[in-house]
Amino acid sequence: MAIHHSTVADEMDTSIGIPRRYAWIVFVLTFGLLISDYMSRQVLNAVFPILKNEWTLSDGQLGLLSGIVALMVGLLTIPLSLLADRFGRVKSLALMAMLWSLATLGCALAQNYPEMLFARFMVGVGEAAYGSVGIAVVVSVFPKSMRATLASAFMAGAMFGSVLGISIGGAIAVKLGWRWSFASMALFGLLLAALYPIIVKEARIAPQRLATVGSNAKTAVKRPLRTLYGTRSVIAAYVASGLQTFVAGSMIVWMPSFFNRYYGMGEGKAGVVAGVMVLCCGAGAILCGMLSDRLCRQSPLRKIEMSMVFCLGSCLLMSLALVQSTGPVQLGLIGLAMLLVTGVNGPTIATIANLTHYKVHGTAFATLTLVNNLLGLAPGPFVTGRVSDLIGLHGAFQLVPLMSIAAAAVFFYIRCHYLDDMARVQGETVDQAPAKAVMEVSP
Repeated sequence: MAIHHSTVADEMDTSIGIPRRYAWIVFVLTFGLLISDYMSRQVLNAVFPILKNEWTLSDGQLGLLSGIVALMVGLLTIPLSLLADRFGRVKSLALMAMLWSLATLGCALAQNYPEMLFARFMVGVGEAAYGSVGIAVVVSVFPKSMRATLASAFMAGAMFGSVLGISIGGAIAVKLGWRWSFASMALFGLLLAALYPIIVKEARIAPQRLATVGSNAKTAVKRPLRTLYGTRSVIAAYVASGLQTFVAGSMIVWMPSFFNRYYGMGEGKAGVVAGVMVLCCGAGAILCGMLSDRLCRQSPLRKIEMSMVFCLGSCLLMSLALVQSTGPVQLGLIGLAMLLVTGVNGPTIATIANLTHYKVHGTAFATLTLVNNLLGLAPGPFVTGRVSDLIGLHGAFQLVPLMSIAAAAVFFYIRCHYLDDMARVQGETVDQAPAKAVMEVSP
């Protein structure tokens, strides 16, 4: 997910004057739109088997329908986030939600593959900057002490939305047909998009930020931007995350089809079981982040070592699962693998935060999202689909986890250079930022 920087420096509390009750209303509505975002994105996965039969599509074509959304998110997240900062976040969020919801409705009306591909392209355009702008709104209405908690809770909405999109979409497809799966997601999004700007007002969500934009614009420091790409470790962290996201994204997209083909499950049941696996991803990301935080307080290198463990552990468990015959043992091993496959998220975010200047943390996380989409979420489902066309989906699933070995190798490279790069970053920023800006950041 993209996280874009607030216009105000981190030490400023933009929540002053905002009633806590109103802040929670803003969070709920923004969180609801994030769920709508991922429901609209992932509902396609639940109807893969139906579209494959009805339009005689290859797995490569199906993978492209999913990958095109991630590709547009990756390409457009930074420029659209910058535009939203300039022209108003509330207005931008409502327009984004309206666009992806109308595009999802276009998926329901598509009569052939090219029309569906174009509609999915527009879904990606609409969703491109929502994560980055949404998190900026959320952190602006709560005190600094709650930012990490709220950011983690907000990002969990991606998993919840994915589960709901797959499970509800599959159930609706069985009862009413696949077109209603898309239409129901579109109607939910349109309702929230219309409600959001009525309740959430730009002038109320961050009065201190609006008052200080003018004074801060003249004091912006350019040099911290170099920390986005100025060390070997930070570049490698982007790459390692993207490689591991390739595995997670491919598994999530193709899991309903795997259960449909090899377990004989109908679209509805396959969507529900796949949804449970996605929940394992979400729970695993949180648990692994908490574990890393607890174990790595005294050792800055340990969180990188934990990332290596999560990568290799997920690879081993998934490989063991795929040599088992279908049944409870295989399902249990797949679930355990999914618990670990997203475990690198928290440690990677903390590593990037430590290696970049506090003024550009948002841009650093947007860069991370860009790489995750271009290396992982966009090519992963497509490549998996093409390999599946050649050797079958089971064979493709056996190859996909091997990418985690490459991710672990990159994390090992980070470990070799991390301390030197941290010292370099601290030396470059000590005269420009408060001492707290270079302290260790927890996931």
